[in-house]
Amino acid sequence: MTRLSGADAILQSVINNGVDTIFGLPGGQLDYFFDAMYHEKSRVNLIGTRHEQGAAYMAFGYARSTGKVGTYTVVPGPGVLNSTAALCSAYATDTPVLCITGQIPSRSIGKGYGELHELPDQLATLKSLTKYAERIEHPSQAPDVVNQAFKALTSGRPRPVSLEMPMDIMAMESDVTLQTAYENTPLAPDLDRIKAAAKILGRAKRPLIVVGGGAIHAAAEVQEIAEMLQAPVVSFRSGRGIVSDQHYLGQNYPAGHQLWADADVILGIGTRLQLQQQFWGTDDDLKIIRIDIDPVEIDRITVPEVGIVGDAKLSLQNLIPEVGRHNDKRESREDELNGLKHSMLQKIGKVQPQMSYLEVIRQELPEDGYFCDEITQVGFTSWYGFPVYEPRHLITCGYQGTLGYGYATALGVKVAHPDKAVISVTGDGGFLFTATELATAVQYGINLVTIIFNNNKFGNVQRQQKEWFGGRLITSDLHNPDFVKFAESFGAAAYRTNSPEGLRQFIRKGLTHNGPTIIEVEITEDMASPWEFILTPPVRGQK
Repeated sequence: MTRLSGADAILQSVINNGVDTIFGLPGGQLDYFFDAMYHEKSRVNLIGTRHEQGAAYMAFGYARSTGKVGTYTVVPGPGVLNSTAALCSAYATDTPVLCITGQIPSRSIGKGYGELHELPDQLATLKSLTKYAERIEHPSQAPDVVNQAFKALTSGRPRPVSLEMPMDIMAMESDVTLQTAYENTPLAPDLDRIKAAAKILGRAKRPLIVVGGGAIHAAAEVQEIAEMLQAPVVSFRSGRGIVSDQHYLGQNYPAGHQLWADADVILGIGTRLQLQQQFWGTDDDLKIIRIDIDPVEIDRITVPEVGIVGDAKLSLQNLIPEVGRHNDKRESREDELNGLKHSMLQKIGKVQPQMSYLEVIRQELPEDGYFCDEITQVGFTSWYGFPVYEPRHLITCGYQGTLGYGYATALGVKVAHPDKAVISVTGDGGFLFTATELATAVQYGINLVTIIFNNNKFGNVQRQQKEWFGGRLITSDLHNPDFVKFAESFGAAAYRTNSPEGLRQFIRKGLTHNGPTIIEVEITEDMASPWEFILTPPVRGQK
C-alpha cells in the first residue's frame, strides 16, 4: 500500500494505464488534481487549454490519431457540459476518450444546496453520453475504478468514459493499493462461422470489402484478404487508408457505389454499413458477411448471410487460411480497378474549387502526414477526394457532424505526433467555435497548419436555404474578423491567398514554421456541391 490523496490515486492509476498526456482547464474542484499533475511533470504532459470544449476535442484528436486513450480534465457542472459535444463525437466514432472531472463536496451531492458547479445529477448525464461513467468515493477505490474504465475504453467497442471524484475526496489521504494496467484480451470469433464465411468468399465472383474504424488495427490482414480475393476495398470516412489509395484495390466512396451494383458478396469489417445498406440497397442476389466486435451492430439494419462477432484482426487471421482452402486462383483486377480510379477522378474533378485546393494540400502534405477535416465544403469533399495512405491519417468526427470540432481536434493530433506534419481545413464559421485555442497553440508551440476557407457564410446552410426554401436566407451570412490580423494578435504566423498556387507556397512556409500557422483562403463564389458523390441513389433492390 501507498499513502496517497484521492487526486494522486487517480493520476497514478491512469499513468499506470499508459496515459502520458492530459488536456485540461483548472478550477476549484480540480485544484488537488492539478497539484498532483505538477508533481508528475516528468511523467505526464499537461496541455492547458482556453475552453473545456477545446480540451475535450484535443483529447479526441489525440485518441483518434493514435488509437491510445485521449484524456482530458475539466471542472464539474458547466465544465463537463461544455465538453459534451466532443464526447458525442467520440461516441459516434468509437474513440477512447477519458473525461476526468471533479464533483461538489461529497456531503452535498444530491442535496440541491446550490453548490458551485452543481448539476442535478451529473453522473446520470455522463452515463447517457458514455460507455461507462462512475464516481470514486474514496481514494482506495481509485485503482479499481480506473482499471474498470480502461476495460471499457479498450475492450469490445471502444467509446468514451468518464470518472468523477468529489473535491474533498481528492484532498483526502488514505492507504491505496495501486494496480497494474488493465490488459485486454481480443475477442475470438466462432470458428464455425469463420468456415461458413470462407466458403462463400472463396466462391464469390465479384467480392467487395467495406471497412470502417473497427478494422483500423487490422490493416495488414485486410490487405492480405483483399489481394487474395482481388476484392476492392472501400470506406466512407473512418476506414480511409486501411488499404492505401495508392493501391489499386483501395477505392474511394463513389467507386464503392458503382462496385456495389454488381457485387455478389460483401465483406463488411468493423463498419456499420449504414449508408450502403440503407441507401445503396440490398437484394436476394447480394450475400453480406459481417465481422464486428459489437453483436448489436451485426444485424441492426439487415440480417447478414454470416455474422461473425469478434476482434477484426483475430477474425481475419482465422478467416484468411480458411478462404485459401476454397479460393481458386484469381486473375488480377489491377487494370480494371486502376481504370475505375481514373474514371472516378475525372468525375469528382468537377467539384470545384475544392478539388483543386485538396490536390495542392495532398501534394504538399508528406505521405505520413495527418489531415483533419471540418464540417465545411472542403471537408465534405475530402471524404472521397483526398487520397489517404495510412489508417488514422484522415481525422473526422463521424456521423455527429459536430461543426467547429476541427481546429481543437487537429491541435490534439499535432500534440500526439510532434514529428509529423498536420494540416487542418476549416470554414470561417466552424473555425470560430474554438479559435481561442490559438492562444494554446502559441503558448505550447504547436506547429499546426490551419487553412480557413472564408466565404463569409455557413455555406452548406445557405445552399439548402437557396435550394429548399426559395432563397429565403436567414442567419447564414456571417460577419468575420480579419483572420490574418486575428491570428497575428495571438502571435501566430498568418497569410492570405485566393488561389491553389498561393496556398501551396504558404503551406510550405507553415510546415517549417516553429509554431501555429493560419492561412486564410478567400472564396468569392459559391463552391460546387459535394453531395452528388455522397448522397448517392440506390443501385440494388427498389431503385
